[in-house]
Amino acid sequence: MALEIERKFLLAVPYEQLGDQIQVRFEQRIEQTYLALEADQELRVRRITDVASGEITYTHTFKKGFGIKREEVEYSINEGLYEQVVKAFGAVALTKNRITADWNGIVIEIDVYDQIQLTVLEVEFDSEEAANSFEAPEWFGQDISSSKEYSNKTVWKQLQQK
Repeated sequence: MALEIERKFLLAVPYEQLGDQIQVRFEQRIEQTYLALEADQELRVRRITDVASGEITYTHTFKKGFGIKREEVEYSINEGLYEQVVKAFGAVALTKNRITADWNGIVIEIDVYDQIQLTVLEVEFDSEEAANSFEAPEWFGQDISSSKEYSNKTVWKQLQQK
């Protein structure tokens, strides 16, 4: 199983105000639905649309763990399987736009959520040591890497109760 090592921040300024601080690589539209949730595990599917080209891909992901280091298995699925699973589950999808950009030679991902007022910035690392020693600039905002309140699965659960 691959390891995902990342830090997450509650972006302190609106994404549109970042201007020349970042160089946008691409933007994606993401719809995700969780199929199973346990305390430290999740199983989800995603429909990912490239905003520029309109190309659509589908993924199935298993994650285990919490905090900055988690195990992750992700693979592509086809549209038919995605639609079948989402229809069978009957849940409200969590939707967001993901902007992938470069900042000071580092790749960052900014998730702008639709159903709630939330913008999260993520940085992935090759090691836990690199993640722990990373000093984020003030505009990244509050470090929420270990805060369950802002996790995708927590936000998704809240959507199901509306």
